[in-house]
Amino acid sequence: MAEQLTFPLHLRSAQGREDFFISPANALAVTTLDSPETWPLGRMILIGPEGAGKTHLAAIWADEHEAAILPAHALNEEMAPALVAQGAAVIEDAPAIAESEAGQRALFHLHNLMQAEGGRMLLTAQTPPRDWGMSLPDLISRMEATATVRITPPDDALLAAVLVKLFADRQLTVPPTLIPWLVTRMDRSLATARRLVAALDRQALAQRRAITQRLAAEVLDSLD
Repeated sequence: MAEQLTFPLHLRSAQGREDFFISPANALAVTTLDSPETWPLGRMILIGPEGAGKTHLAAIWADEHEAAILPAHALNEEMAPALVAQGAAVIEDAPAIAESEAGQRALFHLHNLMQAEGGRMLLTAQTPPRDWGMSLPDLISRMEATATVRITPPDDALLAAVLVKLFADRQLTVPPTLIPWLVTRMDRSLATARRLVAALDRQALAQRRAITQRLAAEVLDSLD
């Protein structure tokens, strides 16, 4: 298996396909990433809000296609040949490429080499390319011509499944009734789910309390 570039995590976070919960919010994205042979010119941009599961889904794709994973801000032109030789690459947080002209030139170079060699490239972003703030005209035209697929805001089933996963990642035991109670009261965002579970973990530890509906209500009020 090819070596992947990743960030260290402070918590165990399950990132396998069996840990990814499919719902109407992400089903099209899953289907699209499962068929890279259909991607126009071998490129795809995965778009979704913060915490929507882009990194998880990209990690699954990278594992199954032996792709390198690289944050956009770390990309430089010298890396392009090695990434192309690997045959597939994931560029995470692609809008960060707009922070420097050198980064934009690096992505432009990588894009052209991947296309010439028949490699595949997956990029992740919260917004479409027109909103990335790029200044290199050739890169703008190529990114805006790249196919996109979206993860939409979570439905109840997905939000509940993610909460269960987040509690499990932290090895926290909660009453089964707490999950649907939280789903009906919290902001409909997976990023909020992450902050909520983290805050519940901190408060339960600091106050030496079990995670109950009462504690959850207090934490929700503090988040608001």
